This record gives sequence, structure tokens and C-alpha cells, in this order.
Amino acid sequence: MRVYLDNAATTAIDPTVVEAMLPYMTTAFGNPSSTHWHGRNVRSAIEKARKTIAELLQCSTSEIFFTSGGTEADNCALRGAIATFSIQHVISSSIEHSAVLQTLQHLAGEEKIQLHFVDLDEQGQIDLQHLTLLLQKYPNALVSLMHANNEIGNLNPIEEIGNICRTYKAFFHSDTVQTIGHFTHNLSQLPIDYLVASAHKFHGPKGIGFLYVNRKAKIHPLITGGAQERNMRGGTENVYGIVGLAKALEIAYEHMSDHRQQISQLKKHLIEQLQKNIEGVSFNGTSAHLDKSLYTVLNVCLPASEENDMLLFNLDLQGISASGGSACSSGAAVGSHVLAALQHPKEKGAVRFSFSKFNTLSEIDYTVEQLIALYKGIAT
Repeated sequence: MRVYLDNAATTAIDPTVVEAMLPYMTTAFGNPSSTHWHGRNVRSAIEKARKTIAELLQCSTSEIFFTSGGTEADNCALRGAIATFSIQHVISSSIEHSAVLQTLQHLAGEEKIQLHFVDLDEQGQIDLQHLTLLLQKYPNALVSLMHANNEIGNLNPIEEIGNICRTYKAFFHSDTVQTIGHFTHNLSQLPIDYLVASAHKFHGPKGIGFLYVNRKAKIHPLITGGAQERNMRGGTENVYGIVGLAKALEIAYEHMSDHRQQISQLKKHLIEQLQKNIEGVSFNGTSAHLDKSLYTVLNVCLPASEENDMLLFNLDLQGISASGGSACSSGAAVGSHVLAALQHPKEKGAVRFSFSKFNTLSEIDYTVEQLIALYKGIAT
């Protein structure tokens, strides 16, 4: 049996999305910047996709810019805002995605900004009082805090964070890669300046994403060399990717409630079965709290064992694809900066299981059986 439980890394593309993309891989092949019929036909598909996304997120089409994915979108927002508004202070957290954390650390290393980290509790939850204190000390800053953590599943209150930022005239960027397509976002009301998405996190194609830029916080482009994306991103557009992204998001919104219920039941079942069958098992971050975390992510902390580093490898041998995450050095725990920041015990194992609409209860039961067998084998 093959079980795929690494959907936070990437999801399987929806067949309906593939169907929507196919014409733009075959007959509709014109360059969207060309003025002839073939070009105009393709340009129309791009703008139709942009309109679909803008309507779902309740923003203007002029605020949506297509990118190669979440990493580029994060870089564009962060570097663009810092350069455009001469920002000197950036407030973030030590458990952000590397696309944010490493970018800010690089800019700080070049002395282009001063980087400040907001305090976290033992579960990785943001101390909003400390955020307020930092903004009182450094007004007009840029705040970059993700909507949901990709490793431990923590959900941050981005509306509350956005309101705090507005109070202190700070710009607010949020990496929303794990939540776009899984939660609704009303950008006509959400106090946010920059938001990002990547299609392959919600059953769209890889290599395509978008950046939302609030019209009141326009920034300089990251990639120059062409007038595409209203002079915000030079380079010929990934047309079939854009079409696929919009279709995937449309499907996600149409079935979001049903998918959330289905996936939440799988996650709840896995939590219950692990607690019942593995003594000493616990969960990292808030991932076991269904109302405080991504319903698509569960980060499992396993009891201490000398063989914990091999858990991920052994799961793979049993046909189960998952990912690791801890401060250990190898195997299922490949140097996670997130768990290191939470002071996760090095002797304990950590495995992230992440779910999608394509997973089944029988797959969860099989995973539990194999994990129990592997753990008992290791423990003896």
C-alpha cells in the first residue's frame, strides 16, 4: 500500500485542473504579450484567471500579481516593501518559513534592516503583547508573521495582528501559503498589505503562485526586464500554470466546507489512535488542537528512542510518505529550525503528517498500524 501524507509539501494535482490547463499546453500557445489573435486569446485567459482569484479573495484584480510560487512572492513583498518605503526595522518570528526567515536574515546581515523577533510560548504561539511593545518601540516597521506554520500547524490571528499593525502604522506581510485554498480570506476587510499563495498547496500545478499587494502599499518590482504583470514582474507568464492556479482555487472554495470536515475527521482519528496505541506520544505546537491549527497538519512527537532518527526512513519502506521535523540531525528529524526554536527534546522523534481530500480512513489506519509496529520494533 502506498500512502501519501506529505500534502503540506505538495498536493496531487486535481484532474479537473489538468483538464483546464491542457488547451494552453497545446492549441492556445500564443505569447500573451503579442498583439495578434493568438496572443490576445492567451492574454484573455490570464486576465480571466486573475479575475477569478480576485473575486474569491474579494480584492481588486490590480492587486493580484502572478509569481513562480510562494518563495518568490515572499521575496518580492519583503524586499520590495523594505526598498520602497525605506524600512529600517522588521519584526518577525524565529519559526517563519525559510523563504521569509532566511531572506530577512540575509538583509539584516547586509545591514539593510534591523531584525527583531517576537516572543513565542512553548507551543510556538505569538505573544501579541510583545508584538505591541516592539511596535511601540519601532513604529512604521514591517511585520512579517505567517498565517499558519507549515511544520507544526499553528494558526496565527492575522486579523488581530493586522489591526495592531494598523495602530502603529506598520506594514503587514503574511506568508499564507498553507492557508490559501483551505481557509477563506476576505481582503476587502482583512488589515493586511501583502499576502502570498502557491498553487501546488491546494491541488494546483507547481511553479505558479501569486502575491497580493494592497493598493495602498504598492512596491517596486523584484524582477525587471519586461512590462508583464503591469511592470511588476518581467518575463513571459506561465500561462497554463496561471489557468491551473485559478481553477484549483475555484474548486477549493466551492468544496472547502466538505473538504475541511472530511480532512478534520482523518486528523482527529489519527490523533485518537496514536494516543490509544503509543504510550507517551504527544504533539508539537498546537497541531493537535483542531480549532487552533491547520486541519491539514499534525506534527507527532514520539517517545525517546535511540532509533528515532530512522522513523521517517522506515515509514517510507512501508510505503508511507511523510516528513520530519526536529532539532535532531538526520532521518525523520532533519534540523528543523521550528522545533529547535521550541526546544524540542533531541532524543524524541518528530514526524509531520499532512492530509488532503484524496486521503482515506483506511490509509490512516494503515499508517497507525505501521507506526505502532515500527515503534515497537525500535523500542525492543
